[in-house]
Amino acid sequence: MDYLKTVVPSQLIAERGSNLVVINPGSANIRIGLAQHDTPLNIPHCIARRTSQVPKRNVVDQMLNSQVTTSQHVERERAYDVIASLMKIPFLDEEVANNSFPRKMGRVDAFNQQNSRKDVAFSWTNVYEKEPMPSTALESSSSMNHGIIKESMGQHRNTDIKELNSSERKFREFICGEEALRVSPTEPYCIHRPIRRGHLNISQHYPMQQVLEDLYAIWDWILTEKLHIPRSERNLYSAILVLPESFDNREIKEMLSIVLRDLRFASAVVHQEGLAAVFGNGLSTACVVNMGAQVTSVICVEDGVALPNTEKTLPFGGEDISRCLLWTQRHHQTWPQIRTDILTKAMDLLMLNRIKESYCEIKEGEIDAVAVVHSYEDGMPPGSHKTRLIALNVPPMGLFYPKLLVPDVYPPPPRSWFNDYEDMLEDTWHTDFPRRSDISDNFYPGINVGLPMWESYPVLTTKPKKEEKIGLAEAVTSSILSTGRIDLQRKLFCSIQLIGGVALTGGLIPAVEERVLHAIPSNEAIDMVEVSSHLFFFMIKLISCFGA
Repeated sequence: MDYLKTVVPSQLIAERGSNLVVINPGSANIRIGLAQHDTPLNIPHCIARRTSQVPKRNVVDQMLNSQVTTSQHVERERAYDVIASLMKIPFLDEEVANNSFPRKMGRVDAFNQQNSRKDVAFSWTNVYEKEPMPSTALESSSSMNHGIIKESMGQHRNTDIKELNSSERKFREFICGEEALRVSPTEPYCIHRPIRRGHLNISQHYPMQQVLEDLYAIWDWILTEKLHIPRSERNLYSAILVLPESFDNREIKEMLSIVLRDLRFASAVVHQEGLAAVFGNGLSTACVVNMGAQVTSVICVEDGVALPNTEKTLPFGGEDISRCLLWTQRHHQTWPQIRTDILTKAMDLLMLNRIKESYCEIKEGEIDAVAVVHSYEDGMPPGSHKTRLIALNVPPMGLFYPKLLVPDVYPPPPRSWFNDYEDMLEDTWHTDFPRRSDISDNFYPGINVGLPMWESYPVLTTKPKKEEKIGLAEAVTSSILSTGRIDLQRKLFCSIQLIGGVALTGGLIPAVEERVLHAIPSNEAIDMVEVSSHLFFFMIKLISCFGA
């Protein structure tokens, strides 16, 4: 109290949030940082653990992946042709008339220098622990000039590398973040992603205890190595868990236990991601569309309260667009003859995500670009291939036509593990138990109360959510219309927020405007005439623009 009386107001404002850590875990990335920071750290949410398993899996959950079926392939081709008609580009198997340029030859004038990214190849991660510098090198540095030092140290380093055998060098037990994605498949490591498609990645190949241990290891590494908060000082900090709407009650409890019991924060609170987005943008009522790497979710907020009946979860995101980009280029024979496997080679996923972010946009007409594609063969230096990529406006349109993305190739984890004690009691809440006639009903509080837990607490949803098989425009329209109130619908249609990394896609905002307007059912058109006129003045804001 004495401190608050003597502190300067500007100092108090500067210190606000200095002991508050915000944790926003996603399927592909985790956003984490102090509340006083302008932007959080955005780190791949994965860990590579050393393994002695034979045969070795590159990714622990790769057995869950599936191949594209014949019917899915046919539906994908049909979806491509529908998009091609809308974008005014040739159909999938239609050759461009009067095209004098071979498909693998890129036209330099098609390359937009402003939208380009550095075409630098990713490097393999050093999986060995750092060796201490020999004392002989330190002693020699004091008696030699700068040029001789560089030469001798280079020779000394090369000699050490040749002399040291792999058995003498110690492997790192685990590697986190982007370094984990850049581990060579030839090394004795397996990549673990503890969250998949918006749920804890629990399966017969990835047990629950291992998932929780990986979450703890990743978060602890970030706190120690990136935020420089040692374990001995974490009791001085509090945590805010900003969680997506896709998580179930059991998953929320497990993550909260990690924060309080394992990471040893003094206190913690859970916030819903959609609500945090609305408040962070200074609004109280909005339709929030969270477009992450693996999941897209829609939820409406009215006066600071999330409406649970408006929630929609779509099982696709930015990584599905990257896979679709690879399929499109291979079909048009513009992709180099290299082995690119986005599901089992994490390095290829990094490369395709960068190409997608650099060149894909939603715009009518033929969009192509000259890009450098890298090949990452096992244990070999990266190779570079310059090629012309075409139809770059088709993959992001898969948000509106999900059959193009074929998200079933990367399905969510099975939900059979979900067996919470609280859920086992749900069926008994509506059961009439025999009671003594001489005791009043007030003696039985909490029995036959008539309201299950998820209705009392809409944020902590316990029932597994149904994933929708519809496009983005239909999900937004259905979510808003499910409110059943014309006055609220007008507000929501005029205040739609796109958040997440996919929301940065060029041309996405006008595409959402147009398709949401056309997605309104005909039986609602009479009541929505005034609302439809306002759709041309969308207030779509991009906040917290990081992949989920």
